[in-house]
Amino acid sequence: MAKVRITLTRSVIGQKPEKKATVRSLGLKKINSSVEVEANDAINGKIRSVSHLVKVEEI
Repeated sequence: MAKVRITLTRSVIGQKPEKKATVRSLGLKKINSSVEVEANDAINGKIRSVSHLVKVEEI
């Protein structure tokens, strides 16, 4: 599987609790924080649900 770098680009303030929980489950805490994870179906689904808040780069 490919690795991806996920960066939180927008604030979760004002988002629904489900979106906040998804961002936290990806390991993101603050704006501009990044994590590198293996891309699998579960991660891809989480990225899709918060795509308006994050930036994704393939490594």
